[in-house]
Amino acid sequence: MNIKYINIYNNLVNLTRNKELYNNFEKQDTFSDRLIFFLLHFAFFLKVYKTNNDKKIMQEIYDYLFKQLELSIREIGYGDQSINKKMKDYLNLFYSMIDKIHSWDDLSLDKKSSILEQFLDSNADTLFLADYFEKYRLNLTNNTLNFYIKGVIKP
Repeated sequence: MNIKYINIYNNLVNLTRNKELYNNFEKQDTFSDRLIFFLLHFAFFLKVYKTNNDKKIMQEIYDYLFKQLELSIREIGYGDQSINKKMKDYLNLFYSMIDKIHSWDDLSLDKKSSILEQFLDSNADTLFLADYFEKYRLNLTNNTLNFYIKGVIKP
């Protein structure tokens, strides 16, 4: 397995561990919550970098990250049949996220908040999260893909 994209994976994991994201959640910091935030971060990552970078590299990053997710699910202790079902569910969720954030740049804060409500705990502060993901998107646009490939950033 190609490990040259490990820093991207680690960056997304670090961003997912940001405790502010989990404020107002009833169930603090479950694997499912972390995975949803991981997928949201990755969806924004792909949204920003897909147009200006080689499709082969983006496909390698996509494949690598989902392979890492599968390995993480295996480490939790799910069996082979459960993993296949879980991965299918997570991929469907991810594609739904990509579809919803496709026009993110043109939406109002309230619309962005309502998109996030579809994926997150009902008690989540979606206005804060919409602002957070807008800042994250801007941060991505201000940095190159190599910035994320070469090193691990601090959230």
